[in-house]
This record gives sequence, C-alpha cells and structure tokens, in this order.
Amino acid sequence: MAKREITESIYRVLFHNQGQIYEVYAQAIYQSDLYGFIEVEDYMFGKKSQMVIDPSEDRLRTEFDGVKRSFIPMHAVVRIDEVEKEGIAKVKDSKGEKVTPFPIPVPKDSK
Repeated sequence: MAKREITESIYRVLFHNQGQIYEVYAQAIYQSDLYGFIEVEDYMFGKKSQMVIDPSEDRLRTEFDGVKRSFIPMHAVVRIDEVEKEGIAKVKDSKGEKVTPFPIPVPKDSK
C-alpha cells in the first residue's frame, strides 16, 4: 500500500466586512469558543519577493499584519473551501453580487 503524503490544508475564506467581500487564505480554521464565531489563523499571502505586487493583496497584507487570530461572525461567512494551493487574496465590492449579506449595521463615513 502506498503511503499518502501528509500535506497541510489550505483554506479559502470568503466573508463580508463593511460592505465588501474579503477573500483570504489561511492554514487553520475552526469553530470558536465564542458562540457564533469562527477563528481564522495563519493567514497566507504571496511572497514579498515577487516582482509584481497586487495592490488588493498588499492592502490585505498590511491590514492583517501582526494579526495572530481573527474571530469572524458566522453570519458574515459566505463560504469556506479547502484548496490545493494558495491563491491571491483580494477584496471585492459586494454591490451587484448574487449573495446578500445578513443585515448588519454598516458604519457611515462622517464626510
């Protein structure tokens, strides 16, 4: 019998945050002890040594810089996929999307 290679899982997490859909990649996701939340740990972003840097991924990299663990409300999660390899993290505007977020208050700009 052939031995299976043990590989670390990679998860793609899509969730709503302040009127936008975040797509991030992480190595650890589990249900939190805080009721109604999932925990996301070990975020994965592209290598900094790449010649071309995607501005949306760079924005996420700086936003999650220094974050050990995120607690995301379950009702904000759109989808969690286990994938074979890491993709590009991005932020998309949720206007015109077919997925409607659970109603939550969105802070208005004071401008």
